[in-house]
Amino acid sequence: MERILVVEDDLALSAGLLFELDSAGYVSVPAYNCAKARALLADGAFSLILLDVNLPDGNGFDLCREIKAQNAAQPVIFLTANDLEEDVLNGFDLGAEDYVTKPFRMQILLKRVEVALRRSGGSNRTPNAASDASRDGKADRWSDGFLSLDFSSLTATRGSDSRSPETLSITPNEYKLLRVLTENAGNILTRQLLLERLWDSGGNFVDDHTLTVTMNRLRAKIEDENHAYIRTVRGMGYIWTGGRK
Repeated sequence: MERILVVEDDLALSAGLLFELDSAGYVSVPAYNCAKARALLADGAFSLILLDVNLPDGNGFDLCREIKAQNAAQPVIFLTANDLEEDVLNGFDLGAEDYVTKPFRMQILLKRVEVALRRSGGSNRTPNAASDASRDGKADRWSDGFLSLDFSSLTATRGSDSRSPETLSITPNEYKLLRVLTENAGNILTRQLLLERLWDSGGNFVDDHTLTVTMNRLRAKIEDENHAYIRTVRGMGYIWTGGRK
């Protein structure tokens, strides 16, 4: 399984990248500055490095030069807001496999990662195979004994075994949100990632305020004073904290 080092100091973007890479079947490791990246590289090998240029304690170009001096075959993809032609050319001159400018489409980035790994002799499997495999029959349902969700029939109930469960009225967008949350339990899902995955891909625009309203309504429907499922990570996004039974 390929290990990918993500050198990115934007915490929200880093969390989104880690989530997408892990969901695609890779093992992602974060580094928020050059010093941490150096320490991680000294401690182990990585199949690929996603590298920002503007870092708190240095420059990604200089770090790439160091990395290539020690291991010229190490694949690197620059992921940066520096979009000047001279920056792009500099990145390739340093031996980068690719140069991706922000903002970017996550699925395009994943394809570029796949191609870079294939060029360097990494696995030829399709990155999304792992996430597709997780969407089997079991993934169509989620239950912890109190909350039960069926994504194939779009039904949801809430209540303990000692009383008749309450049927919940969940909207299609709320089901989409629940599925993404439950499939990635314990992982931080950034607000931007949720907006892109749940709505933008379908051609519908939903702003940040609408996401907040939708999340609050969903919480009111599925949670009570003894059962909390969605935790807000301030400034970043949300985590599904419920445990499946």
